[in-house]
Amino acid sequence: MTTRHDQIQMLRAELTSFHLSRRERRQIERELKQAYAQCAAERHDETTPA
Repeated sequence: MTTRHDQIQMLRAELTSFHLSRRERRQIERELKQAYAQCAAERHDETTPA
């Protein structure tokens, strides 16, 4: 099972590839942005008092 952090690291690693088309790069950037947002939301939920 991959964690959100692992997913972010894999997407960041993919962006370093020189063999990406513009379309692939934009898709990875969208996925990375979404993963960051989900991670931030999860952290916010953890810090919010119940």
